[in-house]
Amino acid sequence: MFIGKHPKAAERLTDQIMARTVKKEYVARVIGEFPEGDVTCDQPVMQISPKLGLNRARASGKNARTIFKRMAYYPPKSRTNGTKPEAENYRSEKEKTRDSKMSWKSKTGYSIVRCLPLTGRTHQLRVHLQFLGHPISNDPIYCNQRVFGPSLAAGDALSDYDEDIISKLSKMGKSEVAEAMEYHNEMMEEYNKKKAEKLTGKTCKVCDTPLYSDPGSHELGIYLHARRYACQDGKWDYETSLPQWALPPPGMDGPTATTEESDPMALVDKDGKPNTDGNSCVNNVIDSHGEQLKPLWTMPG
Repeated sequence: MFIGKHPKAAERLTDQIMARTVKKEYVARVIGEFPEGDVTCDQPVMQISPKLGLNRARASGKNARTIFKRMAYYPPKSRTNGTKPEAENYRSEKEKTRDSKMSWKSKTGYSIVRCLPLTGRTHQLRVHLQFLGHPISNDPIYCNQRVFGPSLAAGDALSDYDEDIISKLSKMGKSEVAEAMEYHNEMMEEYNKKKAEKLTGKTCKVCDTPLYSDPGSHELGIYLHARRYACQDGKWDYETSLPQWALPPPGMDGPTATTEESDPMALVDKDGKPNTDGNSCVNNVIDSHGEQLKPLWTMPG
């Protein structure tokens, strides 16, 4: 939150925000090994369900562009003694069998990625990361296999299953618990899974409103952090330290602060336009009439 110390400062800040001249950088924790180098996603974003807040990558959506730079990759902890982690004992055989069929499981470990949105579409970062095959690991919407299936909708911009997705998502937090992939990766204890928001079947004694259970602490946020804001003309710049979840895990080496080498803002000029081609993962094709054709996409890595 930004607060002007006096009316003129507040007015200038408001003008900059309205004119979209404030650059914003975020940091995210995503599943798997995100590609190195400069990754640009310019897949249009479309609102599929205003009620559910669901947005998807769609060729007919609004133009959207994000630059990503991987800051670190942390592979899964090795099992030097050949035994399974203690948390594995909490999982039933049914859960283990189910997990073995999850194709996203091949994307082991997680990456810390710096994100620079050049447009401001709703859920743009979350949608673009999902499209690139590396959704935010604890995102209950875009990293939810129950909703999007084993592929988690990687590279899916032309799906005809929107109604089915909306139907499944509408059950999350009501009749079913929203379960992001991070919960599987960390193999949370069974009792912890039950600490999730859903309808209890009870109603308020006063107004008859359906009552929900209290959400678990793991449901109160996702691994997406607004790290830096800066004005386009360079007159002010504000940044925060990295959140705890972006720091190296115990026993592993990694960056504890951002560096110039991984700075996505260095890839745009003072007007916020890209000054490098980078490794663009998505190319939108425009025909002679200015109409957008089927997008071409290459899986990174």
